[in-house]
Amino acid sequence: MPGPLAGIRVLDLTTVLVGPYCTQLLAEMGAEVTKVEAPEGDMVRLIGPGRSPGMGGMFLTINRGKRSIALDLKRPEARQVLLRLARTADVLVTNIRPAAMARLGLDYPALRAVNPRLVYAAVLGYAQSGPYAPRPAYDDLMQGAAGIAHLQSRTGDRTPRYAPLAMADRITGLAALGAINAALVHRERDGEGQLVEVPMFETMLNFVLGDHLGGKTFDPPLDAGGYGRLLSPDRRPYRTRDGHVCTMIYNDRQWRSFCAAVGWPDLVATDPRFASHATRTRHIDEVLAMLAEEFLTRTTAEWMELLAAADLPVTPVHTLESVFEDPHLQATGFFSREEHPTEGPLTRMAIPFTFSANPADERAPAPRLGEHSAAILHEAGYAEPEIAELLASGAVRAAEPVTAPDVTAACASR
Repeated sequence: MPGPLAGIRVLDLTTVLVGPYCTQLLAEMGAEVTKVEAPEGDMVRLIGPGRSPGMGGMFLTINRGKRSIALDLKRPEARQVLLRLARTADVLVTNIRPAAMARLGLDYPALRAVNPRLVYAAVLGYAQSGPYAPRPAYDDLMQGAAGIAHLQSRTGDRTPRYAPLAMADRITGLAALGAINAALVHRERDGEGQLVEVPMFETMLNFVLGDHLGGKTFDPPLDAGGYGRLLSPDRRPYRTRDGHVCTMIYNDRQWRSFCAAVGWPDLVATDPRFASHATRTRHIDEVLAMLAEEFLTRTTAEWMELLAAADLPVTPVHTLESVFEDPHLQATGFFSREEHPTEGPLTRMAIPFTFSANPADERAPAPRLGEHSAAILHEAGYAEPEIAELLASGAVRAAEPVTAPDVTAACASR
């Protein structure tokens, strides 16, 4: 069973993270994804450690299940290749700015002319109806523009900070995934493709203000906005006698259970600050500070046992090392090993959703730059002499022949 998107052909004209993350998930769902790269390749190939040039760890993680063709789209021969591939594609995903796509002759009107059923998904920095439309955008900029860096400053030393992950890229990638699938459903019903635009700025602002619009939901505003619990400086993992633990004592039942477990049987009834969710929210800094003091009285293991026994939410504070030992992840097979034909053994992560009716097959590992160029051209109907001419001209690039690296030696050298 090859996955719910089996038979869907995707042309992936994306680079870095926001687009490739979206198309990797499409591939994991069974779509046939062709990654169209420039002759120099996606710059993410160069990020992080690797065993061979252009095959860094981040690239290997977010480009599984794809095939690679390297096209110099500034050349008319390569543009014709792309247009031929688009004739039989179901989806084209790009995060190249629209003006650049128009200069290449690869904007939506041009692609619609060759395939009216095509879902053309443009992942953008900003909605195209506003003055920011032509600007470039990256994850850091979007974290700042959507208020994340400012909100971080309100929880600590008043210094704006970015979250230490490319959350804007990944959240927008997930939004694009949903929008593309919705457009495919529409096409199945009505037979027409369409242009889908997913702007990072608006996507992230919608995401952030879902938590923090607060009293600004109303006109006139009832307060200055911001969700107090999320902004409290004491909202952090609790320090224990020998480490840290994460828990969230949230609703009234959980508070009663917690108080009984730690020997505070009358707290909710006698202290008005703890009487209800509303009063706890109003006094959140005091509530969290009181909990912080209590958590210092036991070890992490003691808290894990006590809270689990009381059916309260609890989890350890994982590191990048300890998460691999998590018994739940081991039981579900979240981490597994794959053998890359040139990069050797790799750790792969499962996609975070499953399908009971049509689970996806195992996806192929991430491709080398231009690894499938000749095969893709052949499938598109090019004859062998035409393929040879395109490769010789430089309009299309094929992967250099390589052999699997000596993994033992590579590890020993670091």
